[in-house]
Amino acid sequence: MAYALHFAVTILACWLAAQVLARSTWPWHSPRVAIICWQAVGLALGLSAMGVPIALGVSAYDRPTGSAVVALVSDLLHGTLPAGLNVLHLAGVGIGFGIGAVLLATTVRSINATVRAQRRHRDLLALVARDDPAAPGALVLDHPSAAAYCLPGVKPRVVVSAGTLTLLDRAELAAVLTHERAHAEERHDLVLLPFTALSQALPWFRWVREAYERVALLVEMRADDKARELHADAPLAAALRRFATAGHRITPAGALGLGDRDLDVRVQRLLVADEPSRLVVTTALAFATTLVALPVSLFLS
Repeated sequence: MAYALHFAVTILACWLAAQVLARSTWPWHSPRVAIICWQAVGLALGLSAMGVPIALGVSAYDRPTGSAVVALVSDLLHGTLPAGLNVLHLAGVGIGFGIGAVLLATTVRSINATVRAQRRHRDLLALVARDDPAAPGALVLDHPSAAAYCLPGVKPRVVVSAGTLTLLDRAELAAVLTHERAHAEERHDLVLLPFTALSQALPWFRWVREAYERVALLVEMRADDKARELHADAPLAAALRRFATAGHRITPAGALGLGDRDLDVRVQRLLVADEPSRLVVTTALAFATTLVALPVSLFLS
């Protein structure tokens, strides 16, 4: 029972951590660290959601969850079970592994759906997109709406619309292209994937869905930071402002787009230079490590 309580406390800690991360402003100034923290919350939540019913199911063994599961499998193979372990306990173990199976299956479905959408759009780009010296290294779509996005994958594509070429000047366009290349280089689509799976597998947790939105914003901020390293703040901020006033923006399924999320917030952080204290960053990383270590240690011991 004590091990089930440890998993339950970890779930509560995940919820509290999500509330703090969602309401704090320091993640805006250190998006990479904040993304690591959110990943720790997601991993710890998934493991603990599995761990609670499994730990309750093997509580008769009075040992850490991992070794208790090994003992249960051994006893089942030999046809002997300890006193006090009944069908309800076995059902708890089944529920725990069922949660894990749902999380895995949801992740696989998300990967397949994303890959199919990317493949379809890549085939479409081969038919309708063109190279343009005004946007080196990118493909151009003849569409009047503002669009700039990265189609990630093994062979990533950066795409801008003809409307974007007329909307931005040369410096702004260069900053936007660097932003999109950052998505491809750092595989931000893979960063978002676990949160997509969690929000689909645990739809009754509103804060899990909100976590996806927060991480998606941090991913954009991280790409903003990569662009500002080469092009300073002003061109990218100006490009974001132009996208904010451009009206309709297009980003296909499976892609990561420049103008999708909280443009005003992103402009503000570009114009107001601020760094989180080293103490905040160190504390956040230490907490994230501890949060993941607890359920992992219970399963491995």
